[in-house]
Amino acid sequence: MGWWQINADTLATSRFVLSPLAETTAGLMRLRWDTAEFPTDREWLRAHRPGYLERLAADPVTAELVEAALRPHWIADFVAPPPEEVEQPFEDEVAVVRNTPPGQARRNLADGLGGRLPDTLDRDDLGARMAELLTWIWRTGIAPDWPRRRRLLEADVLARTRQLSLGGWRAALDRMRDGMRWLGEGRLQINALDYPPRDISGAQLLFVPNTLGRGWVSWLEPAPSRYALMYRAAGILADPGPVAGTVPGALGRLLGAGRARVLTELAQPKSTSQLVAITGLALGSVGGHLRVLLEAGLVTRRRAGRSVLYLRTSAGEAVVRAAAG
Repeated sequence: MGWWQINADTLATSRFVLSPLAETTAGLMRLRWDTAEFPTDREWLRAHRPGYLERLAADPVTAELVEAALRPHWIADFVAPPPEEVEQPFEDEVAVVRNTPPGQARRNLADGLGGRLPDTLDRDDLGARMAELLTWIWRTGIAPDWPRRRRLLEADVLARTRQLSLGGWRAALDRMRDGMRWLGEGRLQINALDYPPRDISGAQLLFVPNTLGRGWVSWLEPAPSRYALMYRAAGILADPGPVAGTVPGALGRLLGAGRARVLTELAQPKSTSQLVAITGLALGSVGGHLRVLLEAGLVTRRRAGRSVLYLRTSAGEAVVRAAAG
């Protein structure tokens, strides 16, 4: 299994960060492999994969570049650089890909191809070509829906920071992505693959959610000082849950159907606009229900970036569990 050795300073300075480029790279992975884990993935692929295939058919060099850069259990370093510690605009992030030194891009590709780079990819515009493809995916498949996706990512970060405060690193990191778990003694298992351990003590560690991909890791080179763990966000997009939208009859009789529905939906943090979209209730009605639930101590609210997210308190959790039991 692959695991990282992490000291206390690295954990203390680690942070969650949102990255438009990571979201776009997750989209590229979906398009490359044509795989869907959830209905939302299938809908996104149906909308965007025909255009993606048409684009690659017209550009065989970029098509070969994608095949070489994204291989099973491996992605070329220059394609997915770790983000900065503070969220950056997509254009700033993709510029890092575009400006990759040609020799570095070629070496990264050769690493995944057994050390042998095809003649067709022995060129100086690999970074520019990948940046152009990522920019197209961003503009057509991600940017139009970025505000909604961003709210989901903020909700995930808020939920995980809450887990961290209540249960420590094990609660926050276990099962963040497939094969990942906290082993104790400063060891973080990042996957179940047979990779050698890596000591990242003293480095900056970032956790980066996305709504499309299963997850991957990235770091700087030649002397890594910033590591990033990308993972699929939990919540309504990735995991709607078998009971989403259902309200126990007793809870509806106690609180009223609308208010009970709002409380039930707040198992994961959500904004007012998300609750409106999920429940079908009017904005004024959702706002009124939230005020009553706040006054009753059944929900609380937290600011995440530019959004205000609501989630159940321990009292709210107890009420929902009791009504469901």
